[in-house]
Amino acid sequence: MGVKTRYNPTVFSARPCGGSYFGDGRFAHFSFVDMDLHELLDKTVSGLGYELVDVEQSPRGRVLRVFIDKADKVGGIDVEDCTLVSNQLSRVLTVENVDYDRLEISSPGLDRVLKKQADFERFSGSEINLRLRLPMGGRRNFNGVLLGVQDGKVRLTVDTGEVELEFGNIDKARLVPKFD
Repeated sequence: MGVKTRYNPTVFSARPCGGSYFGDGRFAHFSFVDMDLHELLDKTVSGLGYELVDVEQSPRGRVLRVFIDKADKVGGIDVEDCTLVSNQLSRVLTVENVDYDRLEISSPGLDRVLKKQADFERFSGSEINLRLRLPMGGRRNFNGVLLGVQDGKVRLTVDTGEVELEFGNIDKARLVPKFD
C-alpha cells in the first residue's frame, strides 16, 4: 500500500497503527493503514444506527460537515441525534489522528441530496431536481417525479413524458421541498 498525501481532501495520510521497537531502537514490527475518511465516517455512523447521507469538507479540510439520517425515525433527525453522532465521531477522529478544526453534524434537510441507488428507490414518488454530467438530448437539468431505478437507470416523469437516465451520469440530485 502506498502512502496517501494530504492533497486529496477525502483521504488522510497513512500513519502507524501499531508497532514495537527492540531495546536498541531498531524497528521490530510496524504496519500502515490507508483508510478513506468517508469509509471511516460511514462505518462509525452506521454502527450507531444512522445512515451517512453526505460528507462535505472545506477546501483545506479544516471543516468536516457530516449529514446523517434515520429512515425509520418519525420526525427526522433531531439535536440529540446530532449530539450522539458528534460525540462518537469526535472520539474516533481523535483516535485515528484525523486533522480538522470543526466537526458539524446535520440532518440532510428538506432538500436532501440523493446519491445512492437506494435513495432513488426510497424516495420514489417524490419530486426531484437532477443534473447530468453529460447532456442527454441536449438537456442536462431535469425536474420531475421520481419513479425509481430499473436496470441501472433512474426513471423520472417530466413535463415531456417519462425519461430514463443513466445512474452513472447523474451529477447531482436533490428532493424538492414540499411545504403544506
